[in-house]
Amino acid sequence: MHAIQLLPERARSATTEWSLGHENHYHSNRTWAWAIAADEGKGSQQLHVVYASPGAIAAYRKDGHFPDGSVLVKEVFATDSIPMKTGTVSHAQALKGWFVMVRDSKDTHPGNKLWGDGWGWSWFDAGNPTKITSTDFKVNCLGCHVPAQATDWIYVNGYPPLGEG
Repeated sequence: MHAIQLLPERARSATTEWSLGHENHYHSNRTWAWAIAADEGKGSQQLHVVYASPGAIAAYRKDGHFPDGSVLVKEVFATDSIPMKTGTVSHAQALKGWFVMVRDSKDTHPGNKLWGDGWGWSWFDAGNPTKITSTDFKVNCLGCHVPAQATDWIYVNGYPPLGEG
């Protein structure tokens, strides 16, 4: 099953208009990314680039919540780090995959191990983007998101567009 087939109808109809940062603004081509620090040494082990479905950012700015059907897609890249005159620099290398979250505050998929705590959660490997490799959000996803529980499981402090108005 392809990732887009898993999305609610509202999200599927909006996928042709993905936003990177600002919606309906002149500088909508700006992207925001996270660099994940290396476990040892200098540099980063991953680079995350996050996309939000149309309307998701504006809605979050309005009331601090993503509306049902909002889709967040995080592209995850492996990195390479090299010393440069300005310091250690990490840059994206191979695409590892996509982490997809679909807002579902009403928990409309009881019993489905990929849905819960207000979201649909899934991982797709870059080598096989039509197959979900996560099997249980509590086992595969939630552990990394525990520090962001107070903000609906999303690391909102890392995404400047959510705070801009």
